[in-house]
Amino acid sequence: MTVREANEKDIPHLLDFQSKMALETENITLDTGSLTFGVNRLFKDPTKGRYYVAEENDKVIGCLMTTYEWSDWRNGTVLWIQSVYVPKDHRGKGVYKSLYEHIKQIVNEDPDLRGIRLYVDKSNHDAKQVYSNLKMNGEHYEVFEWMKK
Repeated sequence: MTVREANEKDIPHLLDFQSKMALETENITLDTGSLTFGVNRLFKDPTKGRYYVAEENDKVIGCLMTTYEWSDWRNGTVLWIQSVYVPKDHRGKGVYKSLYEHIKQIVNEDPDLRGIRLYVDKSNHDAKQVYSNLKMNGEHYEVFEWMKK
């Protein structure tokens, strides 16, 4: 298995994975046009974030996106992991772990990067266990949100 930064050739996989994730985790059917525009927009403006994919035998088997949070307390940037998806037939095989370790290595090698954060649905017990197994701590913050309809 290899992990690499995604490129525009990966867009069909990213669109498929994000649609499946929204349906699976929140029972939401995403608007294909909006999703397509959103994924493409990130590739046109890398200041918004970056996608990473895991591959096995030249097949994309998982993805995540990172976005940026400036931390004045730490005088550096915290990477947020978002849009994680691993197809069901590849779960439990270390795909997310490989993606996470790749991001962790990026953070360790860049003196401006200070850490990694993510949010997870409170009812997603499987994901929370995976994150705990990787020594991520979910005890410090709760996330509150307001989104326009």
